[in-house]
Amino acid sequence: MNLPFYIARRYLFSKKSHNAINVISIISVCGIAIATLAMVCTLSIFNGFTKLVSDSFSIIDPDLLVIPSKGKVFDPNDPKIIQIKALPDIEATSEVIEENALAKYGEKQQPVLIKGVSDSFRNMADLDHLLIDGSFSLREGDVDFCVAGVGVAVNLQLRADNITPLELFSPKRDVKVNLANPSNAFTHIYTYPAGIFSLRQAKYDENMILISLPLARELFRYENEISSLNIKLKKAENSNHIKNQIQNILGDNYIVQNRFEQQADSCRMVNIEKWVTFLILAFILIIAVFNVVGSLSMLIIDKSKDIQILRNMGANNKLITRIFMIEGWLISLTGAIIGLIGGVILCLLQEHFGLLKLGQSPGTFIIEAYPVTVLWSDILFIFLTVCTIGFLIVL
Repeated sequence: MNLPFYIARRYLFSKKSHNAINVISIISVCGIAIATLAMVCTLSIFNGFTKLVSDSFSIIDPDLLVIPSKGKVFDPNDPKIIQIKALPDIEATSEVIEENALAKYGEKQQPVLIKGVSDSFRNMADLDHLLIDGSFSLREGDVDFCVAGVGVAVNLQLRADNITPLELFSPKRDVKVNLANPSNAFTHIYTYPAGIFSLRQAKYDENMILISLPLARELFRYENEISSLNIKLKKAENSNHIKNQIQNILGDNYIVQNRFEQQADSCRMVNIEKWVTFLILAFILIIAVFNVVGSLSMLIIDKSKDIQILRNMGANNKLITRIFMIEGWLISLTGAIIGLIGGVILCLLQEHFGLLKLGQSPGTFIIEAYPVTVLWSDILFIFLTVCTIGFLIVL
C-alpha cells in the first residue's frame, strides 16, 4: 500500500486531538460539497431550459431552412435549388416569402408579419389541429383567403367569417413617395379570413398572417423570387449530416439553418447565462477550497509529533509533504463526490416531482416547475473542474 496515501486516509477519518480541526475539516468538505451540488443543479436547470426551447419549436419551423447569404430573396429556379429538392432524404419542400406589412380590418389596424406559402406547405406539418376557428384555406378559385394568429385576431377583432375582407398594405419597392398622393406608394390587396391558429408562441400568434404565395408576390411586388425554402426531412435526426450536404451543394450564396440555428437567439441566451453562472459558482468553489488550506495548516500543527517520529524513522520532506497534499486532495474529492451525488438526487427529484415551482399560481407559465435535465457529460466536467481546482490550491 502507498504509505503517504495510507497515512493521509487515517488522518482524514481519525479523531483529532482538537475538535476545532474536525470542525474545520467538516466545514471544508461541506463547502466543496455545497458548491459542487449548486453547479450540478444550476447546469441541469439550464439544460432543462435548453430542452424546453427545443421542445417548443413550432411545427411550422422546418427541419432545415435555406435563405440567401446576401439580400432578402432568391430565385427558386436556380439549378442548385432544384438539385437539393431532388435529394432522397428530403420529404417535402415549401417556398416562402416573409415580409412585414400593415393589416387593416374594419377600423382596427396592426403591423403584421406576412408569410406567403406555396401549396406544398400543407405537407410540412399537420396544420388543421392548430386551428381554433375556421379552416386552413388560402385560395379557392379566384378568391384569396388568409389564416391569422390568435393574437392578431384579438387585436383586429377579426372573425373567420369569409365575409369581411382583411386589407393588407405594403410599401412599393423602388418607388418614391408622392407627398401629394402618398397612397400610391403602397400596394393594397384584399383577402378574406378563413381561419385562426394558435401555436402558443407569441412571435407567431401575435404577429403572423398566412397567405398564399402568389398573393404575397402580388403584395410585395415580386415575380418568381422567394425569401426562404422550407425543407422537411424524412428522418429529422439526420439533419446535421443533410444540412452539410445541402450547404456543400449550394455554396456560399446560401445559408442552411437547422432548427437550433433558426432559434439561435434563444439558445445563445440560455447558453451564455449557463456558463456565466457556472463561472460564478467556480469562484465560490475556489473560496470553499481555501478552507482546505486552513484545515491542513491546523492538521500539520496537530500532527507535529507524528511528523517528528516520521523524520526519526527516515522520512524525508518529500514524503511528509505528499501525506498532507494527499490529505487535501482527499478532502476535495470527498466533497466533490458528496456534492455530485446530492446534486443528481435533487435534480432527479425535481424532474419527477417538480418540487421547486416557477410561480405560485397555476397556469402562470408554460410549465409549472423548473425544468431539469441531467447530462452526464456535465457531471464529468464538474467533477474534473472541482478536482482540478482542489489539486491546484492544495498544491
